[in-house]
Amino acid sequence: MKNHVWRPLFAVIGMAAVVLVIRAFYVPKDFGVHERGYMYGWYRAGNIEDWKNVKVKYQGREYCKTCHSDKYESIEKTPHAIIQCENCHGPALGHPENPAKLAIDKSRGLCLRCHSYLPYPTSNRANIRGIDPDRHNAGIECVMCHNPHKPSPEGMK
Repeated sequence: MKNHVWRPLFAVIGMAAVVLVIRAFYVPKDFGVHERGYMYGWYRAGNIEDWKNVKVKYQGREYCKTCHSDKYESIEKTPHAIIQCENCHGPALGHPENPAKLAIDKSRGLCLRCHSYLPYPTSNRANIRGIDPDRHNAGIECVMCHNPHKPSPEGMK
């Protein structure tokens, strides 16, 4: 073969060798090692303890239910039952001590994440009542007319 074939071939083989050598020094030995011998994936056995020490910011709806059973019961009867409380109220880490009251995102944009019309057939938005944000009460927050804990016609304010 001629040089125009060998030179690029050697260059590619050389680059692959360099990558493998760097990978051997850079990637930790326990990275991707699992109990069943599966060796690829974003997992490192040596940092399990690090992850156990991470404080979880989001507590889940069961955490909220203990003190806010009235809100929990009312929202469980609505289509919003599939939404976690902290999607609107923010993470409950340290609540109720700090802060005593969680911030509530009352912005129109929060509601429009689900309720603006998307014409994509695979978006499953056909199952959610959508609005045209430019024509439906433009300029005011949704919570001025709608109670998110009772998002049905009888929940109108």
